Formats: sequence, C-alpha cells, structure tokens
Amino acid sequence: MKIHRTNPLYILAVLALAQAESVAADKPAQPAPQASITGTEAGWRAMTEEDFVDVNCAEDTWSFEGSLIKCTGKPVGVIRTKNPVTNLELVVEWKHKKYGGNSGVFLWASPESIQRLEQGKGRLPAGIEVQVLDLGYAELYEKRHKKPSDWFTSHGDVFPTQSAKMKPFPPVAPNGKRSFPSKNTTKGVDEWNHYYIRAINGEVRLWVNGVEVSGGTDCQPATGYLCLESEGAPIEFRNLRIRELP
Repeated sequence: MKIHRTNPLYILAVLALAQAESVAADKPAQPAPQASITGTEAGWRAMTEEDFVDVNCAEDTWSFEGSLIKCTGKPVGVIRTKNPVTNLELVVEWKHKKYGGNSGVFLWASPESIQRLEQGKGRLPAGIEVQVLDLGYAELYEKRHKKPSDWFTSHGDVFPTQSAKMKPFPPVAPNGKRSFPSKNTTKGVDEWNHYYIRAINGEVRLWVNGVEVSGGTDCQPATGYLCLESEGAPIEFRNLRIRELP
C-alpha cells in the first residue's frame, strides 16, 4: 500500500486561510464614506445678517450673533437672501431648542411667491424645501391628529412646495412628491446637526451629518431665493456658508 504524505506547510496554510475567512465573516461592515464638506474650502463664504432681509416675520423673530442665527419660531414665516441664487452648495448646522420643533431651508423660492408673502398673503414660499424637523415631531403629530405620520420623516425630507415641482429620489413618500431619506442620521433636540446641500442645474442633493440621504431632480423653479424658515418653535443655525457656482 502506498502512503501519501501531506506537506505540513500546506496544512498550516489551509488552517490560516480558514481562520482569516472566519474573522472576516464576523467583522462588521465598514460604514459608508461620509462627506466632510465644512464650507471652509476654496470658494466658500460665510453668510451673515447682511445677506438676508425679512419677508413676513416679526422684528424679533430672527437675531444674528456672529456665526449663530437664532429664531424664536413665531410667527410662521421666512427670511430670504437679498439676491436670487441658481447653482450653489450650502453648509449649515442646526439644532432645535424644543421637542418636536419644525423648520426648514428653502431653495429656489420663487420671486412671485415671496412677493405674495410680503403682501401678507400666505406664510411660506413656493420652492424646494429641505426639511428641518426634530425627532419628536412625529410623536406629537400622531397624538394631535390621531393618525400615522407615514407621509413625512424627521431625517431630511426634500420636497416641492405649492406650485414648485420636483422628481424625488427614492425612497418616495406615499404622495409621490417627497424624497424620504435613505438613512436616519438626524440627532435629537439640543444637538447640532450638519447639512450639506448641493443644488445644481435643477438637481438637489442632501447630506445629513455626512451621509447623503435624499434629493431630487427636474426641479421647477431651479433659481430663486434662499430662505430660512420660522415655523412655531425656537431653533438655532450656525456656520451658514455658501459657494455659488456658474
């Protein structure tokens, strides 16, 4: 009978490979790359009180303290940039000061809708809204309205308002208009959140705390005013920076 001898080095190599595969299987998946846009790169500039004018808020609704922007939330309304913008990148940090707070950033708000607000007609403009909701908003909504809060989220919805239009990126809200976030990365009340917004050639993309989550294309209008929203609850913004593009 012929005896086959196995090379000890071969056996060790097989064992080492099996062990490596086992470790790899147990190792958690690496997180997706995060956007580290801070607004301090070339071409960016800080936005200050000089960039904005009031549209339909009270005299004390908004206050500026260096890079900090405070909003009382009352009344519901907006401040807008002095000049319309078209292609842009925007960085802003925000935190709600009250559980269940509501606010937003409007892109490409139409001059016609702004004019109506200035005349006392309505409260918010027509444009593309980047939602800024506290995590507790859904709970309060369901208690008040006695129905599910399945038509919105608190993690960075992007959607058109009034006469504006947008083709939302999936996942899409039941009404077919809102782009729901693909991941939930928003922090709660009194914690700072970071938004990086890219709005170019009618396309909007939103990163929440470094992760791209929502957006849309074929936006109409694709030029207009940038607005910050007051909607019933105190909120603070800081480090608002913009880079306007051709």
